[in-house]
Amino acid sequence: MTTHKTSKKPIHQSLILVSYSLTIACGVTGLIIYVANSNNTYVQWSVLAHTLLGVALTLPFFTYFYHHFILTIGFRRPSLTASGLLLFIFFLCFTVTGWHILYFGQIERYRWILTLHISSTFLFFISLLLHIFSHIITLQKNRKILADKKIPSFQTSTYKTIAAVTLLTLLSICIASIAYEHYTYQYSQESSSKNYDYSYGPNPFQPSETKSANNKFIDKRLIAKSHRCITCHNDIGSQWLASVHKQSASDPAYVTNINLLVKQKGISSTRYCEGCHAPIALLSGELSPGGQHGGIEGTLANIEGVSCLSCHSITNVLHLNGVAAYQFTPHKPYLFSESKNKVLQLLHDHLLRMRPYQHRQDMGNSVLKKPRFCSTCHTQFMDKNMNDWGWVKMQDEYTAWTQSPFSKHHDETFSSKNTTTCQDCHMPLVPSNDPSSNKDKLVRSHNFPGANTFLPILANDQKQLHNVIEFMQENKMRVSIVSPERLDTPQNLQSIDESIRGVNETPIFYYLEEIAKIQIVVSNQGVGHNFPAGSIDLGEAWLEFIVVDTENTLIYSEGVLDKNNNVDPKAYFYRSLPVDRNGHLVWKHDLFNMVGTSFKRIIKSGQSDIINLKFKVPSWAKSPMTIKATLKYRKLNEKYAKWALKDKYIPVPIVDIAWDSLQLEIKIRKQIESH
Repeated sequence: MTTHKTSKKPIHQSLILVSYSLTIACGVTGLIIYVANSNNTYVQWSVLAHTLLGVALTLPFFTYFYHHFILTIGFRRPSLTASGLLLFIFFLCFTVTGWHILYFGQIERYRWILTLHISSTFLFFISLLLHIFSHIITLQKNRKILADKKIPSFQTSTYKTIAAVTLLTLLSICIASIAYEHYTYQYSQESSSKNYDYSYGPNPFQPSETKSANNKFIDKRLIAKSHRCITCHNDIGSQWLASVHKQSASDPAYVTNINLLVKQKGISSTRYCEGCHAPIALLSGELSPGGQHGGIEGTLANIEGVSCLSCHSITNVLHLNGVAAYQFTPHKPYLFSESKNKVLQLLHDHLLRMRPYQHRQDMGNSVLKKPRFCSTCHTQFMDKNMNDWGWVKMQDEYTAWTQSPFSKHHDETFSSKNTTTCQDCHMPLVPSNDPSSNKDKLVRSHNFPGANTFLPILANDQKQLHNVIEFMQENKMRVSIVSPERLDTPQNLQSIDESIRGVNETPIFYYLEEIAKIQIVVSNQGVGHNFPAGSIDLGEAWLEFIVVDTENTLIYSEGVLDKNNNVDPKAYFYRSLPVDRNGHLVWKHDLFNMVGTSFKRIIKSGQSDIINLKFKVPSWAKSPMTIKATLKYRKLNEKYAKWALKDKYIPVPIVDIAWDSLQLEIKIRKQIESH
């Protein structure tokens, strides 16, 4: 019996020392993390220490609670019992939430778990103080009872041990921080190519409109490494991998054009394009003699195109004229961000998940949610330093959006907040378990559906192709054939009750060998900018008009393809035809030669275009005849596609965006015999 009693005392006393030492040290590191308004090296080491201490104290504290409960089960003191129960409840709370954060990280839709973890920790320490205070009072009054129960008390040595463990923890964090700062990787602010060319001006990125802090170059590692982003953001990463943004530099058409620009004006001129198509090459200082542009296969810029960090490190829109008019501010890396060691990489990822404070701040800049953010690359002009002519306006989706009904930037609706932005259409909310998903488990899609169908075909990505076609056919454009009217339609002059009239419209028809006049209305009712948009000199949008009789014999057509896959030149096109200073067509998309357009037809958002067509009904046509009108779109015209894609050429898919049909009777005109 004596052996049994004496063995329990050191076990319980040891548990007190271990449990409370680890708890106080863990609490102090947690407090540092909580009050810190930064994510410096010391704070990050504190997070690692806090995690380690939290894991270490779980088992001893549960064991301590068990032994303490056994020892005090018959000791009836309400204040001690109540505070002890509260202690255990709060301990369970911050332990469970702590392990959840350790395993899953801080998930956006579960932010309340962190709040509960912090609040339960504070309440635990308050309850602990109350419990100790009650214990001290009880100890003074019931010293003999406590001695009989073998309930250990806090001694001076206990406090010294707790203080020593806490100070040792803080000292270890300081030493680790100093050591890491001494050996940490230094990011370069020098250009990747020697003797960098400043012939376009003092801003190293000209003729691109891009700027960085103090006009310094950015280390590639601070722009690339999208594969590391995907390790946590798997859903978003998968969407981005299929997107045109990811393929912006590897697009074979772009590669052909950028090589043409290098040949004509030198590699420094490619900065004009690469600010949007290959930001890694631009910002790292590759675009100078001796460097490599984004069109070169195997380079980081070519592989990643518009990388995750290319967009998420933009902190300001400099102006609304486009040509990559953004300010790039590199993010603040976490510990071991450049380590090749897998264990250290896991620690880096753990830190980022456990304390995404800096990550959210760096990657979630409010400018990302604004339509003007998209204007940085989806608005374009050419200046004299590129075309040796003068300022020429090109695509401008942002201004087109501001003039649309969706922006609400009009006198009668300017105060409305119910706008439809670029992000609402091209980055719709989709279901996802991504850590950044909202409370409804939705994230902004990074597929960026638009009108590019040939890149998914080249990549054999049927899912992305389906997404793009579905996006284009969402009833944003509408085609309507207006029923023709006749003044000579026979009418029944007999008065009848309108309630029994079966047809509200007069039957329409055409006579054989009569000229049929058809009116077609093409409406842009759902596109938030002009239709078509983007590089409309490369794409083809047109109206296919086909008339057949009841035996499907062709009566008339416009806008059909010939045997060489070219569109009928008589077709009604929506496109632009840029020209150079000599009036020659700039058909290779060599925009540095462009000074204007000889033809341009688009439909503004919320507006319609009326097309008048006519044809002769042949004498052999059999009634009824069917008129079909289809709005078609092809990303690249055939001539350019064959030149630009070269050995990668494939027939570019043609998408039927909208269509309508109408059936008309054909009659024989009766001859009136004279007597």
